[in-house]
Amino acid sequence: MNRRRAGLIFKRLAERDPAPQTELVYRTPFQLLIAVILSAQATDVSVNKATVALFRDAPTPARMLALGDAGLKEYIKTIGLFNAKARHILATCGALLERHGGEVPRERSALEALPGVGRKTANVVLNVAFGEPTLAVDTHIFRVANRTGLAPGRTPLEVERGLLAVIPPRYLQHAHHWLILHGRYTCTARNPRCGVCPIAIWCEWPEKSRYAAVESRPTRVRNEG
Repeated sequence: MNRRRAGLIFKRLAERDPAPQTELVYRTPFQLLIAVILSAQATDVSVNKATVALFRDAPTPARMLALGDAGLKEYIKTIGLFNAKARHILATCGALLERHGGEVPRERSALEALPGVGRKTANVVLNVAFGEPTLAVDTHIFRVANRTGLAPGRTPLEVERGLLAVIPPRYLQHAHHWLILHGRYTCTARNPRCGVCPIAIWCEWPEKSRYAAVESRPTRVRNEG
């Protein structure tokens, strides 16, 4: 897809939601970092349920590290892969205290050096906490980019590079959230809502007409009289 067509897609998404926000609940860059680590293979809803108490009782790296392994697991045990996540979070808290004075670094290399932090997590933190025009390709963005033809790719990195090549610079700040929310609520994995999709006119997915027809089909009301 060329930049002009991509620009039309993001213009429409921007008109519908000028300032999209993450659905993770946090108050500081540190809390965002922890929430994003916890969100791997988990929903934002489940993460938010767990972090309400966690961030209340342990809002800083020092206080979270003081919980210890068993203590931290009590807060996050409802989240998938909580054993590994607890280990990474405690190691990250230690690294933040030892290397960065307890603050979350703003450099990609420093973020990716933290335990349990990969490119996707670093991109989220850079974008949401520090306003950098980065793209974190999660399962929703990967699907939307491939399905619509915006940036077909076999890996998240291929998709990220493809999106950065076609998205006009003025839309990069919020592109991450527009695509995530679009994939989460409209361009869903199963039964995508093509009939109400605001960017369907530019979508290159060959199956969209079938799903649009299903959604727009009138509901038959049975006469109960």
